[in-house]
Amino acid sequence: MDTFIFSANAILPLILLIALGYGLKQIEFFDEAFLKKANAFVFNIALPGLLFYNVYSIDNLSELNWSVITFVVLAILILFVLGMLTVKLCTSDPRKKGVILQCIFRSNFAIIGIPLSEALGGSKAVAIAAVISAFSIPLYNILAVVALSIYVEDPKGNKIGPKQILISICKNPLIIGVALGMMCLVIRGFIPYDEATKSYAFTLKTHLPFLHTAIKNISSIASPLALIVLGGQFRFSAVKALAKDIMIGTVWRLIVAPLLTLSGALLLSQHTQFIHFTTTEYPALITLFGTPVAVSSAIMAGAMESDEELAGQLVVWTSLLSMPSLFIIIMLFRSMQLL
Repeated sequence: MDTFIFSANAILPLILLIALGYGLKQIEFFDEAFLKKANAFVFNIALPGLLFYNVYSIDNLSELNWSVITFVVLAILILFVLGMLTVKLCTSDPRKKGVILQCIFRSNFAIIGIPLSEALGGSKAVAIAAVISAFSIPLYNILAVVALSIYVEDPKGNKIGPKQILISICKNPLIIGVALGMMCLVIRGFIPYDEATKSYAFTLKTHLPFLHTAIKNISSIASPLALIVLGGQFRFSAVKALAKDIMIGTVWRLIVAPLLTLSGALLLSQHTQFIHFTTTEYPALITLFGTPVAVSSAIMAGAMESDEELAGQLVVWTSLLSMPSLFIIIMLFRSMQLL
C-alpha cells in the first residue's frame, strides 16, 4: 500500500490540475484567447525559469558518477533512435511523428523527478537526480526540437534542414533556460568557496535575494499553469480519432521505455565492472525512465507546428496510467531490495 501511495502522491496532483483546467473551460471561465496567451507565457517565460532554477540549484558538478551519466545519455539516445524507427512504421502524418517520438524518449523528470526520487531514496537519491537533470534536461530539449523539426515542412513546403534545426535549438526558450543555468554553474566554479562556512563568496540567493526569489516564484507557477492550460485544451471527443496514436505513445512511454532502460541498468550493473548501481541510483533512474511524458512536450508541439492535440492527449493519458505502471515498477525494485 505504501508503494501505491508513493505513486499516487506523485501523479494525482498532475491529474487534479488537468481536471481543474478542463472543468474551468467547460463552465467557460477560460476562453481560447486566454489559453493561447497562457500557453505562450508558459513556453517562453515560466518553463525556462523552472529549468534555469532546477539547474542553478544543483550544488556542484565536481563529484560526478560518470557511469550513471553515461548510461542515462546513451539510454535516451537509444530510445530516440528506436522511436524514429517506430514512428516510421506506425504513422504517415508528419505532424504526429515528432509528437509520438517525443513521447517515447522524453519523461516528466524536470517536474516530478526530484520529489519522487526523494520519496523513493531520500536525500542521497535527490543528489543523484539533480546531477542527472543537468545532463538529461538539456538532452531532452535538444532532441525534442530535432524530433519536432525533422518531419514537418517550412512554409514553402520544404523539409527543414540541419541549419534550421540548429537555429531552432539555439532559439528554443527551454534550452536557453537550461543553458543559462549551466553557465551559472560553470561561473560558480571560479567563485571563491569558504570551507569554514560552506558557502560561496557570491550567490544569487545570498547577495541578490530579490532576483533569486523572483526566479523561484516564476518557476513555481510553471508546472501548475501548464497543467491547467493543458486541461483547458483537452477534448474527450478527440480520443477516438487519435486512439491508435495515443496507444502507441502510452505503451512506449510507460511500458517499453522503462522495460528496456531499467532492465538494461540491472543487467549492466550485475554483469559489468564499469557500471554499478545501488539503492542510491535506482530511484532517479526509475523517475527518469518510468514517469509520464513531459508536460512541456505539449506546449512545445504547439509552438513548433506539430499536432498539439495529440501531444496534450499523450500527457493526460500517460499521467493517468502511470500510477499503476509506476506501482508495478516500484514494487518489483522493492522486492529485489533495490529501493
